[in-house]
Amino acid sequence: MVKVSNSGSYYKDGRFGAPPPGVTPGAARENTLAYQILRAHAVNGDPRRMMIKFDALASHDITYVGVVQTARASGLDAFPVPYVLTNCHNSLCAVGGTINADDHAFGLSAAKRYGGEFVPAHLAVIHQYMRERYAASGRMILASDSHTRYGAFGTLAIGEGGPELVKQLLGRAYELTPPPVWAVRLTGAPRPGVGPQDVALALIAAVFPKGLVKNCVLEFVGDGIARLDMDYRNGIDVMTTETTCLSSVWQTDGVVRDWLSLHGRADAYRPLSPDGAYYDGLIDIDLSKVEPMIALPFHPSNAFTIREFNSGAGDILRAAEREAAALWGLKEAPNLTAGLENGRLRVQQGFIGGCAGGLYGNIRAASAILERGRLGDDIFELSVYPSSQPMLLELTRDGTIAKLIEAGAVVRTAFCGPCFGAGDVPVNKGLSIRHATRNFPNREGSKPGSGQTAYVALMDARSIAATSARGGLLTAADELDNLPVEDCKYSFDDAPYRQRVFSAVGRPDKNAALRFGPGISDWPEQIALPDDIELTVTAVLNDAVTTTDELIPSGETSSFRSNPEHLAEFTLSRRAPDYVGLCKDVRELERGRRAAGGGGFGLGSAVVARKPGDGSAREQAASCQRVLGGLANVASEYATRRYRSNLINWGILPFIVDDFDAAPWETGGILRIPGVRGAVAGGAESVGAVYITAGGAEHAVTLRLPGLSAEEREVLLAGCLINHYRN
Repeated sequence: MVKVSNSGSYYKDGRFGAPPPGVTPGAARENTLAYQILRAHAVNGDPRRMMIKFDALASHDITYVGVVQTARASGLDAFPVPYVLTNCHNSLCAVGGTINADDHAFGLSAAKRYGGEFVPAHLAVIHQYMRERYAASGRMILASDSHTRYGAFGTLAIGEGGPELVKQLLGRAYELTPPPVWAVRLTGAPRPGVGPQDVALALIAAVFPKGLVKNCVLEFVGDGIARLDMDYRNGIDVMTTETTCLSSVWQTDGVVRDWLSLHGRADAYRPLSPDGAYYDGLIDIDLSKVEPMIALPFHPSNAFTIREFNSGAGDILRAAEREAAALWGLKEAPNLTAGLENGRLRVQQGFIGGCAGGLYGNIRAASAILERGRLGDDIFELSVYPSSQPMLLELTRDGTIAKLIEAGAVVRTAFCGPCFGAGDVPVNKGLSIRHATRNFPNREGSKPGSGQTAYVALMDARSIAATSARGGLLTAADELDNLPVEDCKYSFDDAPYRQRVFSAVGRPDKNAALRFGPGISDWPEQIALPDDIELTVTAVLNDAVTTTDELIPSGETSSFRSNPEHLAEFTLSRRAPDYVGLCKDVRELERGRRAAGGGGFGLGSAVVARKPGDGSAREQAASCQRVLGGLANVASEYATRRYRSNLINWGILPFIVDDFDAAPWETGGILRIPGVRGAVAGGAESVGAVYITAGGAEHAVTLRLPGLSAEEREVLLAGCLINHYRN
């Protein structure tokens, strides 16, 4: 299905090979689509560190309050570019009384005051709205959500934490070291029953375990693209986030032109095709060989063909059980194999929705397959969430919604909640199959602290529909005979947007008052980096990779993201329940020390984690640590650029140790780092420290700070981005 080569390759006239004599990789890399777009958006001339200005910004209702509050504290006057505020995450208003609705009212008032665009709840998920309204060939878009990917339109889109949007709102630029670019060549055509999620999972499984494309741009080329409609392309593209790449971009064609014309934006199209371009690696995907896939807990890369899975389900499920037991510290994990019936697995729930699954083509295909059977009246249930109200309108008009309801599915409005644990939480010890973005631990909303555990497996809508038609018995779509020919042609009626979306882009009203609710609070004051620091290790995470969902859980806790102190109470609650209390103890000691006049080491806490930061762009994975007095992370490496950026923007030192296992890291250990402020100010890339175990043994440690820019050092010295801009 997928072949990977991490040696460089030259692309000319539709063929890959070695660069011809006289052509250097550096010069030819400029001919990639990625570099053409990046150079067009760079506002400086330094080829080693580009300063990027974006064409548009977007946030949803988990992140926009924090972004606006940070920008306000830093001197915001008006939104300088279109800034879209969607309401697709905290849309249930089911936690904390009025706090979700209060956030929405704040967002609308901010759009009025600063000149933004406000999309009311249930009208669209953030990425579908940006596809329909803002994605365009050659553009760049920045959004505070990790699945910001509009590459199929020829848009280079990046998901980052809120502070990076703040920089854009204040007229600053996005600093970017020129990234490697990998080509993804698509050939052939998908087989009946194979959908975009199957292609995406095959891609992720091929590259993520080896870290091959981390912080790279994936550039899609090849004659296979022409055989994919836009929904299919978007479904693959949005999942590239799970490879840990920085962004993605596709060559464009008449399919893109026609889609944009259908949406009233013909002028947004431009033909884009690389030629004479050098790529740092090549991924070949023969679409005709891709099979229906399933990704078992706890990562999209833990993928198998459903054929493989069904032939060895017992062994595969027992491996997942062992991983769960180790992750949660249990003697034995919930028994997944209990769901086997004559070697086939029966699941309890299905979900199709969000920015990956809730697309018109996926829902039409699922509806046609569901006509083959019935969900039945047992525990299995299926929910379908179209990703925008115009899409739901068309699915209603063409009869698809009626067919889904007749088959027993429950159809809901646009909402991202099930993707991150704020809706459709499965039964305890249950397995949910989802055409969604992630299957991280507890991402489905269960609470291990309350004795709850559940699992998510990722599948394509087509195989979810085939499974649903058999009452939850896991079935690949290609097991069915005479699958219907898929038809993704539809009409687009933007009446729901014309009726409800508020837009004042370019027309700020400085007399409009911001509307605050009781759950919205300012960021607490943070101190500048002391000359010397003493850090108490308050959590040690030895996992191969630690996700942002583990650092600050998603689900219902997301409703508290407008209140930094309240949200911080949930930090690491599913992995290190003592963390918050330990941090507060250190924070009180530091406050007492400062009240007494200071002197000596500045006191703070530190998280030690092997490879933290995979997953969401949420800045709160870092800011919550800072609110609790955190001053540093110590890691072997950081899983994503965006998590490291979030640490820096919140004044947390992103230390790296080359031999992570050399020191006996333990909760309660002490790191003494004299002269740290001078080292950061002086441009040093390492600083000496002494690590003292709880038993008193001392170990010399070298803590590295590689690749910090001048502005990043200034932010760390100031204590956080807000302080930096305020100064």
